Amino acid sequence: MDDWSPLWISVQVAVLATVCSVILGTALAYGVMKLKKLRPLADAVLTLPLVLPPTVVGFFLLILLGKNSVIGQFFNEIGLPFIFTMRGAVAAAFVVSFPLMYRSARGAMEQMDRQLLYAARTLGANEGKIFFRVILPNCRSGIFAGTILAFARAMGEFGATIMLAGNIPGKTQTVALAVYTAVQGGNREEAFQWAVIIVLMSAAAILAINYFEQGKNRGKDDTF
Repeated sequence: MDDWSPLWISVQVAVLATVCSVILGTALAYGVMKLKKLRPLADAVLTLPLVLPPTVVGFFLLILLGKNSVIGQFFNEIGLPFIFTMRGAVAAAFVVSFPLMYRSARGAMEQMDRQLLYAARTLGANEGKIFFRVILPNCRSGIFAGTILAFARAMGEFGATIMLAGNIPGKTQTVALAVYTAVQGGNREEAFQWAVIIVLMSAAAILAINYFEQGKNRGKDDTF
């Protein structure tokens, strides 16, 4: 395995997609929590990519960002196309990993003590201060878990990526796509090597979450 470009591409794509997921996922989780009647609808829309097949997500992204769409034409005209580019791979990874970040952040916010919010508002804190000084510090464990899960999901993304960004070696070919290409080419040894890398990185992500949770709960009573 002489060409390590799929690994570097995967890491770049996953990092960029995760940054977008953390920012938008946390912000939208806070926004949805403030909704009342529209909360179920908004939650369903934001969570939908989690339950759809990745190829279906990729198909809709292809329609939305393709050269025949208004959005796709706009980005093509300003020199930022999505189709068959790293940008497209990031977009695909972001869409499929975003629901994990959103759900983790929202779950953490739902479990937070509401008295802290009431106290902050009573003391005259505006919504910006409440978000950054009260909500984020108290929800950091859920946000951290969502960040790791989003990164791991983005690293392993396949279906939406191949639909939107293609499988171009050295350009858009991620580790997941490298496994597929190796299997299709009959090179099972290379496919196994890439698969092991993905497994190890995914296991590391799970261990990181467990370690963080263990550290957070250290000192608490472990009896049920």
